[in-house]
Amino acid sequence: MQKAILRGLGLLTFLFTANSYAVDHSMHTGGSSGGGGSSATCEKARFDKFQPENLATVAPESEFSFTAFNVQKSEQIEVNVKSYPVAITTEARGNLYRVTGKLPAELKNTTARINIKATTKAEKCNGEGGWLVTISE
Repeated sequence: MQKAILRGLGLLTFLFTANSYAVDHSMHTGGSSGGGGSSATCEKARFDKFQPENLATVAPESEFSFTAFNVQKSEQIEVNVKSYPVAITTEARGNLYRVTGKLPAELKNTTARINIKATTKAEKCNGEGGWLVTISE
């Protein structure tokens, strides 16, 4: 039993030491440590305030809108619905964009996902999102 306790204590000590090492080094942001990455940080692009709401039933060619956060340029935002690219209009509102568009005329009597993608220079900052609507005549 003492051997089991000693092994457990040894394992805990190892885990604590390994965890401390990882935390200390993950916090490092400056200098040339040979990591090859950029020291700049970013927040992942995100989307919310979807209109119409998720799973709503809408008419063909209905307007939709959403809010995009953590996107530097409106050109970084792409929208498609069932593989149809959608033209969007963006309006800057402080640190976010209000984005509007229309569902493709070809889509009738179907359920479709409005897919959003924001592509930035730093891949880890890219964002994807979307929601479902039912398009009914």
